[in-house]
Amino acid sequence: MARVVFEKIIKADRKKVFEITTNYENFQKILPQYYPSTRTISVRGNNSLVEEHLMLGGQEFVIMAKHVTDEPILHELFIVGGDAKGTHITTRYEQLPNETKLILEIDWKFKGLKKLGFGKDKIPKEYSKMIDEFAIIAEN
Repeated sequence: MARVVFEKIIKADRKKVFEITTNYENFQKILPQYYPSTRTISVRGNNSLVEEHLMLGGQEFVIMAKHVTDEPILHELFIVGGDAKGTHITTRYEQLPNETKLILEIDWKFKGLKKLGFGKDKIPKEYSKMIDEFAIIAEN
């Protein structure tokens, strides 16, 4: 699938935005409509391996995700197993006056029937909606 880059402005401090959007252990509590289940497999320093059930566009993706963080400026997610194996998501956090600019670079990879279920634009739109939900949480 295609590589996608998009930006979001969130009216909140960079540290707060970073904490909310990288706290995968809390995803199923704050965004259960997108993350019905997460299970931490291991944590070593700024690297974590997490089993995640991700709902996008009415479809469930079961993935094994490696999270690598450089607080509070960078979060990289490598999907190392499951329905989207090979996907790489980089999120950069830029502090602006009274807000944070997220720059997301996403290289989607889907296999099998999951690939057929999504048009070229559907996944980026669905992922963007999820980031909007994170923004609402951070802004409140």
